[in-house]
Amino acid sequence: MRPKEMSTTTSNRRQARFLPYILLAPTLIFVAAFTAWPTLLAGYQSFFRQRLNIIKFKEPTFIGLGNYTDLLTDERFLRVLKNTAIYVAVTVPVSIFLALFFALLVNRKLRAIGIPRLAFFYPAMIPLVSAATVWLFFFTPDYGLFNTALRWVGYDGPQNWTGNPSLALLSVIIVVIWKNAGFYMIFYLAGLQGLPVDVFEAAAIDGASGWQSMWKIAFPLLRRTTLFITTIAFIGAFRDIDHIFVLTNGGPSQASSVLLFYLWHVRFENSDVGQAAAITMILVAVLLMFTVTNFVISERSSKDV
Repeated sequence: MRPKEMSTTTSNRRQARFLPYILLAPTLIFVAAFTAWPTLLAGYQSFFRQRLNIIKFKEPTFIGLGNYTDLLTDERFLRVLKNTAIYVAVTVPVSIFLALFFALLVNRKLRAIGIPRLAFFYPAMIPLVSAATVWLFFFTPDYGLFNTALRWVGYDGPQNWTGNPSLALLSVIIVVIWKNAGFYMIFYLAGLQGLPVDVFEAAAIDGASGWQSMWKIAFPLLRRTTLFITTIAFIGAFRDIDHIFVLTNGGPSQASSVLLFYLWHVRFENSDVGQAAAITMILVAVLLMFTVTNFVISERSSKDV
């Protein structure tokens, strides 16, 4: 090989060696600037007391774990944690169950099957604020559709769905389930259409019923799909709060306030930088615990396959 060709080959190898790092650089810079650095900054600020709307506490004052202690002994924050737990525990499994149910309904080779598929998926295309505005008509105390339906079945007392502390969180949950079930259905529908048909045909020849085929064959094969949907549903339950602003604004008396909404209230309404940073770290810790748990479960399931 000539010296010129050798130098060209060496140069190409060096370029190929650094090419992966060059391709990853934009993503790494973005993650470092908009994820890692804000998280580290919030962790640092959580050890200080700083209130931008009070002259006395405008300058950061180191208090150690004081913000965390104040939060965990605050009845309002404990109620927000309880609301968040209920919100996540209801919206995530119910949305996933409905998504699978809808996918089973529309996973058929029928004429115009695209119409019911679009009908189930349509709520996912509407912005959450718009969806909440539409649902305000359902929740209206006097002439709303829910109260009209209650009068039809003989219940005369109109319910103030978004103003009743016992119903406000339920109202928020109903809207987000209606919004997300159709979106998660798409993933299950793709998973169902990717399953091997010959396995189900063999099970039918062996005398397996439709329910047995779904429970013994389809569900295990859809395990990774379910893990993926569970991940995005769990994270989305902590992220989506737009409808709360429209429906209840966190009220009445914190009855429908969840963690991220309370974080916004503490930071931008109360201008409490320290407590907002502490709430941020609690939220990050919860999501990190779930992500690690989900990763472990996913790794175990992949080894079992």
